[in-house]
Amino acid sequence: MAIVPLSEAVRELVRDGDVVALEGFTHLIPHAAGHEIVRQRKRDLTLVRMTPDVVYDQLIGMGCARKLVFSWGGNPGVGSLHRLRDAVEHGWPAPLELEEHSHAGMAAAYAAGAAHLPFGVLRGYRGGDLPARTRVARIACPFTGEELAAVPAHRPDVGIVHAQQADRRGNVQLWGIVGVQKEAVLASARSIVTVEEIVDELEPRPGGVVLPAWVVDAVCLAPGGAHPSYAHGFYERDNDFYLAWDAISRDRDRFRAWMQRHVLDTADVAEYHASLAAEAAAV
Repeated sequence: MAIVPLSEAVRELVRDGDVVALEGFTHLIPHAAGHEIVRQRKRDLTLVRMTPDVVYDQLIGMGCARKLVFSWGGNPGVGSLHRLRDAVEHGWPAPLELEEHSHAGMAAAYAAGAAHLPFGVLRGYRGGDLPARTRVARIACPFTGEELAAVPAHRPDVGIVHAQQADRRGNVQLWGIVGVQKEAVLASARSIVTVEEIVDELEPRPGGVVLPAWVVDAVCLAPGGAHPSYAHGFYERDNDFYLAWDAISRDRDRFRAWMQRHVLDTADVAEYHASLAAEAAAV
């Protein structure tokens, strides 16, 4: 494990054509890492995420994605992801292949990948036509004969998550609402963790999840790296941004102009927040 700048971690660990999972469920969404992938113009990525929202809308709209493996996609609390819809419905900026699963199916696939198993097993995928349109199979339990659903394990090339803290040895701790961050890191061949702060020692937190340094390839200091998502104990969710994104993302030109100004023309997280503050002050 190394503590390195985010730009270096993305340059060394994320490659064109990779399967990449940026995870975080409402909380601790790794937006800063997603922006760095955009800046470095990574291409032909298969993006995996339980709930693709604004960060994947941005990656898709900037032409980084070839395929999306997901369960539910939307601007949370607001509506559609317009860049995702444009890619699916009109092939702009590039056609997007979809592989849709249920939340439970995605979680089972991550858990299987983390355990280095070939597939996950669950009760589900009944009563609809999704099994005929995605990668799921029916298997019989060898002990009871019960019919169950099997989903192929998620084994991303790169797993990326955001956390509150890392220590100087590279051990990471996150707390609050946790999704499948632990499983995404353990399932991935390579991993990047952005953090709010680096401390001398990690203080155990109730319900905290610790990722030991030996499962993480790169730790990157990125204060505010989850914005507009939130980091429990550091800052709240920026609900105004999610509402504003609906209008920004509806129009291709407005979307590209916003990404140019706030992502491509900024070098890091601090500059990104400065650009947002300047825009808000001008309104």
